Amino acid sequence: MRQTWLGHVACFLSYAIFGVNIVLCKDIAGSDILTPYGLFFLRVVGATALFWLSSAFVPKEHIPRKDMIQIVVASFFGLFLTQMTFLVGIREVSSIDASMISTLSPIFTMFFAAYFIKEPVTVKKAVGVVVSLAGIILLLTNSFYSSDESKSTTLMGTILLLVNCFTFALYLGAFRPLIARYHVVNFMKWMFLFTLIISLPFCTSDGLGFVREASSHHDDATVVRLVWETLYVVVFATFIAYFLIPIGQKHLRPTLVSMYSYMQPVIAVVISVVIGMDSLSWQKDLAIILVFLGVAIVNRSRTAPYVTQHRKISYNP
Repeated sequence: MRQTWLGHVACFLSYAIFGVNIVLCKDIAGSDILTPYGLFFLRVVGATALFWLSSAFVPKEHIPRKDMIQIVVASFFGLFLTQMTFLVGIREVSSIDASMISTLSPIFTMFFAAYFIKEPVTVKKAVGVVVSLAGIILLLTNSFYSSDESKSTTLMGTILLLVNCFTFALYLGAFRPLIARYHVVNFMKWMFLFTLIISLPFCTSDGLGFVREASSHHDDATVVRLVWETLYVVVFATFIAYFLIPIGQKHLRPTLVSMYSYMQPVIAVVISVVIGMDSLSWQKDLAIILVFLGVAIVNRSRTAPYVTQHRKISYNP
């Protein structure tokens, strides 16, 4: 039970961080100073350095060649494709449409988990996903459709965010057995190192270009704001969030982990209320209740034999 709650807390915190990350990445993307490729480069370089430094404080683990090859594949789908499609696509998609597209991730994950690790698609689990999905649709409809923001969405942006949902769902569903075998820091240091190697030909010049721009215009208010937002993206939305997600994957089923993605639009609404850009209503209250009710239903659905077997994994973050 303690390990299960650890998984819930880890997922809640990581997706709450991602909720803020959407707002900041949208602002960075609209600045035309830091490109998506440059931001991706800075995220990966920063997270790689932080995970390798952190690995000095955890026990060493031998990773066989077969698992290392799987980590390379996991890096490509779970980090490179997932983050690149999001950072490029968010420039072409409105907030409402980005949030709506992200609701497909738990559905994709449910079927990937059923295929790869034989996690059963039960009636209770399907009902839980539908209940949370209904809450998100209600929340987004009442929060955003009063504006014309949805008109800014392009077909390419929609396709990129669909790829983002698909690849991250594949990562959650297919690589849980691999993640369960290693300490989260040891696993993620290799994930980010391989992702960095993959990204070098595409992103290095844009990333270094922003560093030079920030150094030469350090007194410019816009540049200073972008630097702070980028630091949040690197430290919180990359290092800390990607430290927390594997903890959730160790202790919760893939579909349940993915359902925490419904936290992102909830967090966006909460931020809007706190800073005075929005207000609560009975529709939004009901929507938030439906989101958490759906998560609770999925949490009580039948567990696959694989997951039950690995509940006994000892883990000390």
